[in-house]
Amino acid sequence: MMMPLPEAMMAIWAPFAALFTQPVWHHVQILWLGAVRCRGPRTVASVLRVMGLGGERRFAKYHRVLNRARWSGLQGAKILLGLLILLLPAWVPLEIGVDETIERRKGRRIHAKGRYRDAVRSTKGTVVKCYGLKWISLMLLVPLPWSTRPWALPFLTILAPSERANTKAKRHHKTTVDWTMQAVKVISRWLGGRRWTLIGEGGSACVRLAHAGIARGVTLISRLRLDAQLYAFPNRNAPPRRGPKPLKGKRLPALKERVAEALAYGKDLEIPWYGGTTRRVRVLSKVSLWYTPGERPVAIRWVLIVDPTGEMEPMAVFSTDLDLPVATIIAQFVRRWNVEVTFEETRRHLGVETQRQWSDRAIARTTPALFALFSLGCLMAHRLVAMGHALPIRVTAWYRKSEATFSDVLAMVSRILWAEKYFTNSMDQPEPHVLTPEDWDVLLDQLASTA
Repeated sequence: MMMPLPEAMMAIWAPFAALFTQPVWHHVQILWLGAVRCRGPRTVASVLRVMGLGGERRFAKYHRVLNRARWSGLQGAKILLGLLILLLPAWVPLEIGVDETIERRKGRRIHAKGRYRDAVRSTKGTVVKCYGLKWISLMLLVPLPWSTRPWALPFLTILAPSERANTKAKRHHKTTVDWTMQAVKVISRWLGGRRWTLIGEGGSACVRLAHAGIARGVTLISRLRLDAQLYAFPNRNAPPRRGPKPLKGKRLPALKERVAEALAYGKDLEIPWYGGTTRRVRVLSKVSLWYTPGERPVAIRWVLIVDPTGEMEPMAVFSTDLDLPVATIIAQFVRRWNVEVTFEETRRHLGVETQRQWSDRAIARTTPALFALFSLGCLMAHRLVAMGHALPIRVTAWYRKSEATFSDVLAMVSRILWAEKYFTNSMDQPEPHVLTPEDWDVLLDQLASTA
């Protein structure tokens, strides 16, 4: 039985109804709302139990939503991006963070898996590898009223099969950069030519990706290797000679060789840093040509960041927007860290890596749906707060916090869903509200189940 929904939440769900037939849409709402209310693993069986459908004999129809039903996750991502953009004030630039994460899974029936470096368990001196699925997630950076930092809200998550899996399936292998370039083209088409910024980590530092972004009005900001090949611009006043005109000038010193120059002649800046702190650094920035063999050079503004105290290792970032101020480039790159926060929150509170689908189509749909649920939960909470609902911040004697986290957001949305089902208009009724035995079973099952 479908639970009633508050009008504020229905406004968030309604745009997605066009993706599904009416019967499938009914099942989709049960799966999504059950996933919000669930504790622990987000399997279809857990969702059905929390929705009071433990006795549903035709449970296979809910599995078919993921492994058989015809609907487009790409169109769902387009709708979700449109809803998220509405949260951006007019003065806030459109910034999208991109990164990859590994979902640890193994089994012979999981065809897209590969063996990757486990970034969570690896250290600087020890590399730990694991079997799993590689996901590339694009997240819109959005300021939210309950936080001083912007949140990274996922809207498009792409499965990148391993090279071994593609070879076995006789498919052309796409690297992380290839998938990111394809996503840039799709998002630019969705936005209708609107300018936006793509913020990535070291894996996004690619000349090909920079060219693809520039061609579509997209600014790329990412980390730059200290040994990247940088060149001066060609001398346009040189005497003419036969043959093609040179694309680049002389080779410039690598950034790792310019640390002393940055310390001596760099500009002191106090910049926002990770964890909501600020850090005083010294920066050296210039415009140069960045080149890798086989690609046309691309003009970038590079920023070499050094710590005068020596506590932090030198690092470099770059932007394909040559007129962007140095402080803005650093601040935008630091905001990319919110992508990592979202990865951690989805694992801890939305059960990523606990689902147990085995068909290729269900695997390709379930994890992106859980990432999208993170954004949908924030959208619902934002709308409820705008309507006057309080967002309680849960604190304890041993854990005090000044800002709401995703656990608070999820608890607020889940609490309102429970209240809407069991206590709607109960205050206006003269008699006490009586729960059915089935309702009691659902509630007690949630209280007794492990998190």
